[in-house]
Amino acid sequence: MQITPNSVVSLNYTMFNAEGNIIDQNHDPIVYLHGGYDNILPAVEAALDGKSVGDKVSVTLTPEEGFGEFDAQYVRQEDVGLFPPDIEVGMMFETRDPETEETMQFRVTAIDAGVVTVDGNHPLAGMTIRFDAEVLEIREASDEEIVHGHVHGEHGHQH
Repeated sequence: MQITPNSVVSLNYTMFNAEGNIIDQNHDPIVYLHGGYDNILPAVEAALDGKSVGDKVSVTLTPEEGFGEFDAQYVRQEDVGLFPPDIEVGMMFETRDPETEETMQFRVTAIDAGVVTVDGNHPLAGMTIRFDAEVLEIREASDEEIVHGHVHGEHGHQH
């Protein structure tokens, strides 16, 4: 079976930075619904189209194709009093953008002299990434998965 729209694909992946260092890899297979459902980066999905079990792909992603450009406006400094007393670098917080009402996630990147620096950029923003993947399994999606736009069941979204 080949990967086509409305296939459920299981894969292992490793991501590398421009220097060739591993920056992320899965420990359990990831499973996604193939076919433009925004469940995986579009450039990776395009490279996987037509592949079969055992096939491997390697895709170099520009920041635009990957996790976006770094945007300095998403780096903010706030008074430490606005945060819980056990605040630590690496913690994540959600807030609503007052202009768009969208939920944004911020990561604490520094705590210094009563000031907390938070960053709303994706941790890989601004980076060129190499995404290597191996196809482990392929199956046809159920009608329910297609309607919902994501995988159900083992390693997928549960309702």
